Formats: sequence, C-alpha cells, structure tokens
Amino acid sequence: MRLTFNMQFNQSLNGILNAQQRMTKAESQLSKQTRILSPADDPAGAAKVLSLDQNKTQIDQYQTNSILLKNNLALQETVLTSMRTSYDRVLTLTIASGNGTYGAEQRKAIAFELRNIQTELFDLMNTRAADGSYIFAGYQDKTPAYERDPVTGVFEFKGDDGNRALQISQSISLPGNDSGKAIFESVFKRFQPQVTLAPAGANLNVSNQTTFDSFYRANFDSLNPLNNQFSLQIDAGGSYQLLRNSTAVNPPVTGSYTAGQPISFNGLTFNLDAATTLPTQVDFTLPPPEQTNVLNTIQRYIDILNDPNATSDELSVVLADTLQEIASTSSNVDGSLANLGGRLNVVDSVFNTNADLLISNQQYKADISEVDLAAALTEIKRQEVALQAASQTFQKVNATTLFDYIR
Repeated sequence: MRLTFNMQFNQSLNGILNAQQRMTKAESQLSKQTRILSPADDPAGAAKVLSLDQNKTQIDQYQTNSILLKNNLALQETVLTSMRTSYDRVLTLTIASGNGTYGAEQRKAIAFELRNIQTELFDLMNTRAADGSYIFAGYQDKTPAYERDPVTGVFEFKGDDGNRALQISQSISLPGNDSGKAIFESVFKRFQPQVTLAPAGANLNVSNQTTFDSFYRANFDSLNPLNNQFSLQIDAGGSYQLLRNSTAVNPPVTGSYTAGQPISFNGLTFNLDAATTLPTQVDFTLPPPEQTNVLNTIQRYIDILNDPNATSDELSVVLADTLQEIASTSSNVDGSLANLGGRLNVVDSVFNTNADLLISNQQYKADISEVDLAAALTEIKRQEVALQAASQTFQKVNATTLFDYIR
C-alpha cells in the first residue's frame, strides 16, 4: 500500500510540474513572440531562423556602409562643385588679363585675386572627412594630399592613386573617394613645339591648339626621340617641304613660300622675316609631355602678372598655357562629378533594394517562428485548466491516509 501511495503521490506531483512547465513555455512564447524558444522546439525552423538572422546582420552592415559611402561621395561632390566654380572664375580673370589695355596695377589686382583663389583651391584639395582623413590623398589619407615646397614654392601631390572601396551588397563594391592624382595631376601642360634652329626674326606659333594637339598625339614617339625632330626647309626658289627625322613626311607637306607670308601646318604657323635669305630652314622638336596641377598653373600666371619686365609675347604664352591647363582640369572635374553622380545613384538603388530584402527577411522569419497570438492564448488557458486539475488531484492524493485504504 505504501508503494502504491508513493506512486500516486509522484504521479500527481509530476503532473503539476509538467503542467507548470507547459504553461511557462506558452507564456514565454507569447512574451517573446516566437514559438521556437530552443532548437529542440523545431530543429529545421531554428536553422532557417539562424540563417535569416545572419543574413540580416550582413545586410545591416551593407546599409551602414551605404550611408557612410553616400556621405563621403556627397562631401566630395560638394568640394568638386565648389572648385569647378573657382576654375570658371580663374578662366574669366585670365581672359580679362589678356586685354592689351591693362596696365601693371590692373594685372597686379588680378594676380591678387588669383592668389586668393589659389589658397581656396589648396584648402579644398586638402579637404578632410568627418573621420579626419584627407579625401583626395588616396591610401595616404592621414597626411595632406598637397603640400607646398618651402624652397621652390612648387605645389606637390603627396598621396597615391588608391581609393578605399566599401561593400554595399554581396556583389557590389564602390570606391568612397577619388585620388587627387587622377583628378588634379592628370593634366598635361599645353602641347607646343620647341624651336631648335631658325633664322633671325623667325618664329613658330601654335595657331590652332586643337589641331596641333591631334598632330602631337599622333606623332610623338616616346621610343625613338629622332622621330620627334621636324624641319621646314625652303630652297632658293621658295619651294618648301616638311621633313621628319630627315625624311619627307607622309603624306607630303609642300608648297611655295611667299616672302613675308606665313606657312601653316597642322595648327602651327611659321612666320619668317620678309628679308630672310633663301635657302633657309626652321627646325623644331616635339618635347615629351609634362603634367602639372592647377595650383602650379595659377602660380605661374600670378608670377608673370606681377613681373613688370614681362613682354607681351611672354604674357601671351603663359596666358595660353593657363587657359589650356585650367580647361583640362575643369574637364577632369566634370568627369569626376559625372562619375560621382552615377555612384550616388547606384548607392541609392542598392540601399532601397537592401531595405526591401530586410522586409522580406523579417516576413519570412515571422512565417517560420512567430507565435500565433490566438493559439498562444488558447494554449495558456488550456495549460491553466490542466494545472488546476493536476493541483486538485494532488490535493486529494496528498490527503489520503492509511484508513482510506483500509476502508
């Protein structure tokens, strides 16, 4: 009898504990809004939920990267837009200073404004992001992109051509900055020939820069310097021809020279003194291309404007150089702005796509694990009834005595 009593007691107690456990689980599911409290509740569902959580974490990081990338690109866009406005002002001042009626004081006034613009551009080219990095310095973003040599006064690029990319989706990575080397340093000085031999009073000018630039790019030989040597030869009868490396060019360039009249060729104009004795020749070479940056371009023009001994011809040459180099820099900036706009569009598109993926992720996770409110409340009520029944049974068993069994 004692054994039977103990068995009934233990069964009743276990009934209460099991009912309490089931009720606690139902309440936890309701409070946590999930039916999977542990992998044992639904192994397959728990694995899917874990995968969805990992996917959400990854997309959240992509979204964080997108925001950071957009802020970086927006900052660069603002800086380049401001610089583009400054370039236009430099062009305006440069063209105005070419007015032959301007005196020394007016040129100095223009030089003073150009120096202020130069200082502004120098600051913009050393713009720092919120984290203190120099946005145009490439990978060397802890130091300024540009510095001025205290001895020579030359502005030098101190960064590199790297850019830091940020991952904004599983397959899309975009650079968050552009190196100043690509934007500001990839500017060629104005192409122009270098006269090596000419009779007195003769000169060689670039009359059409676009045409000459095309000729230069098509003919400059970086491997054989002799192919960069040209000669305009005029014989005693006034017939002329153009030679390259002592050989007639192909197609031939020939004609008849009239004393005092210019000879034009591919954007070049040869001017000889009318009294020049024939035969004669003008030798010139195509010098190697050189690169510069806008800061040095402006500095050179400031120097010529402030030089009281500069001739009109010297001023004209530097003016043409400045116009050409500023235009090239402006073109680089325009290209960078267009590229930035494209990247910003991609960032916005990917950000919206990722936001949609997060919503789908959340919905799928809810379908797998989210608890049904009505079912959870029903289960709690059912377990509450079961617990009450088990408690009542336990009370009866616990009140049973040996006399009850005897009866």
